[in-house]
Amino acid sequence: MSEDPSEAVSDALHVPVRRRHFGGRADPSILLAILIGGGLGTLARYGVSRVIHVSKDTFPWATFVTNLTGAFVIGVFLTLILERFPPTRFPRPFFAIGFLGGFTTFSTMAVETVTLCKDGYPALGIGYLLASVFAGLACCYLGIVLARLSPFGGDTAPR
Repeated sequence: MSEDPSEAVSDALHVPVRRRHFGGRADPSILLAILIGGGLGTLARYGVSRVIHVSKDTFPWATFVTNLTGAFVIGVFLTLILERFPPTRFPRPFFAIGFLGGFTTFSTMAVETVTLCKDGYPALGIGYLLASVFAGLACCYLGIVLARLSPFGGDTAPR
C-alpha cells in the first residue's frame, strides 16, 4: 500500500490523481514567447494610437477601438485554439497572453476614465467606461460565435 493517502484513495476508486504544481519555476521558453508577444502587441497598440488621433477631453477612440478589437480577436482565437485544434505549447501564451495582453489596455482605459471625470466630463468618462466593458464583452462573444460558425470552428452553434 502506498504511503500517500491520495494515492490510496485513487487506487480504491480507480481514479487517477492529477497533481498540479503551482508556484514552481516557469518554463523559460513560455516566458520568452509571452515576452515577444507582449512586445509586439504593445508596438501594435502604439501604432493604433498614432493612426487614431484623440483630442484632449474627447472620447478616447484609440483605446476604445484597440480594446474592442482585442476582445473580438481573443474570442475568435481562443475558441479556435481550444475547441478545434490539437493542444499546442506556444500559440496561447504568445498570442493570447503576450500579444493581446500587450495590445489591449485596461490601465489606460481606467486612467482615461478618471481623467475625463476629474476634468469635468463625468458623463463622458462613465459612458466610456460602460461602453468599453459592455461592448468589449459583446465583441468577445461575437468572436466566439463567428469562430464556431466558421469552417475552422469547433461547434456549429453558440452555447
